[in-house]
Amino acid sequence: MLSSWSKHALHCCLLSTVILVFEHVSGGFRWGTQEKEELDPWLQYGFIGALTLYFLRTLTFLSFPQVLFNFVGLTIYNAFPDKVELKGSPLLAPFICIRVVTRGDYPQLVKSNVNRNMNKCIEAGLENFQIEVVSDKPIGLAPHRRTREVVVPSEYRTSSGALFKARALQYCLQNNVNELADHDWIVHLDEETLLTENSIRGILNFVLDGKHQFGQGLITYANEDVVNWITTLADSFRVADDMGKLRLQFTMFHKPLFSMKGSYVVTQMSAEKAVSFDNGLDGSISEDCFFAMKAFTQGYTFNFIDGEMWEKSPFTLWDFVQQRKRWLQGILLVVHSKAIPLKKKLLLGISCYSWVTMPLSTSNLVLAGLCPISCSPIIDFLCAFIGAVNIYMYVFGVVKSFSLYRFGFARFFLCIFGALSTIPFNLIIENVAVIWGLFGKKHKFYVVNKEFRPPVTV
Repeated sequence: MLSSWSKHALHCCLLSTVILVFEHVSGGFRWGTQEKEELDPWLQYGFIGALTLYFLRTLTFLSFPQVLFNFVGLTIYNAFPDKVELKGSPLLAPFICIRVVTRGDYPQLVKSNVNRNMNKCIEAGLENFQIEVVSDKPIGLAPHRRTREVVVPSEYRTSSGALFKARALQYCLQNNVNELADHDWIVHLDEETLLTENSIRGILNFVLDGKHQFGQGLITYANEDVVNWITTLADSFRVADDMGKLRLQFTMFHKPLFSMKGSYVVTQMSAEKAVSFDNGLDGSISEDCFFAMKAFTQGYTFNFIDGEMWEKSPFTLWDFVQQRKRWLQGILLVVHSKAIPLKKKLLLGISCYSWVTMPLSTSNLVLAGLCPISCSPIIDFLCAFIGAVNIYMYVFGVVKSFSLYRFGFARFFLCIFGALSTIPFNLIIENVAVIWGLFGKKHKFYVVNKEFRPPVTV
């Protein structure tokens, strides 16, 4: 069996190979005196046509900052770390509240996952903890000394008018509801999120270290039964994004330069209360993003947490596009919010607008062949680099998510091929989400179906 660093070295070699091959095939390299056949686009296509083509080519570079962060993050840190080792005794750890927020539509799912997560905590040696379910509707959680059910009253209103998940999270911070001390810690999970022993050890190391007020780790989507192979393979990009961009921003800079996700978030109680989720309608669609940027503005620091948690990708294509649409609308509201200074959200804004302009930048895939334009060698090289890294993200996500020993060589490489095959599908979905998000109704929180019931054979 290969060591973790051997796997990392092979991954770096594969990434370099993909980039070199892509540069060669796309003409990103200019060997020696080799020159591309020059044409004058201003004469060929006219002023308006040439200007449009160059503008569309320029839009490609909006994604360069996050591509660079992903490339550096995937190479300078071990992408296949060994089992997380505890750096202190769980008995010395402060109190940890594992908080699950749900609308209450899937009570059986919540109960099942609470039970699984509690058993996993006990197996991992966690002693001082409680699992808290916060719901808009009663779940009927069985009484237990390690669980607590909090039902948000229908008449509850925040001072700023925050809604949805942000409203529920803010309710937990009210003095007459909160039972935690300022030095306690909260682990935020979605209703479908499952803990692993590695993630529990990573959380313990994070809270025992105590240097940073907020933390986040890796989430994978291909564990146990895969419900929808298309959406799961498409989400392999998110796995690579966690190990690249997310890991680099938190490990090297300790700042949410590109924001953070809403699950597998670890916060210190005093810091969470100071930042708060009471951020109005603009902070209610993507409450995790708004919270992260607000905490960044207030000077709090972040760190990456070792160990992965498990979730499921959306079960249907409809849920998949609805999920992406909500993310886009929520992040746009954060980027345009006057509550976040421009210098704090600059990279987030660039990343967001690379998403917003995707229908335009995607047209380069067709126009580059139909209407070629002359660019400097560095422009051609960087465009090919952006494309190569983005394609490799799908490959890495599959390698990280699917076990070679569990699937075998044939199915494992079929998964890699499948992930690459989903790229056109993902581009279509993302473009639909962008157009729908820009022109559709704002301030709407769509909740995807989280409960999968396998068919029963009678």
